[in-house]
Amino acid sequence: MDIAIYVLKVFVICLLDVLHLAMLVRALLSWIDPMQEWKISSFLFMVTEPVILPLRRLFERKRWFEGMPLDMPFMITFLLLIIIGSVIQIL
Repeated sequence: MDIAIYVLKVFVICLLDVLHLAMLVRALLSWIDPMQEWKISSFLFMVTEPVILPLRRLFERKRWFEGMPLDMPFMITFLLLIIIGSVIQIL
């Protein structure tokens, strides 16, 4: 049973690392390709947006950070994923 939990833990940490990398590359590409015309930009949007969407909808509903030039749901999701990954590594 311990091995199964360890394998699951490592899998989740790897998944979070890949998601972090995808979000980081998406953020960098948003400066170069803001309209997501490149296939890699579209792919990264398709992969990362489902993770960001719950916070984005919450912020829009509550009208938090309205009119900000920064994508706050993106940034907060990125930070939450880092925190979740850290907690999982500690366990």
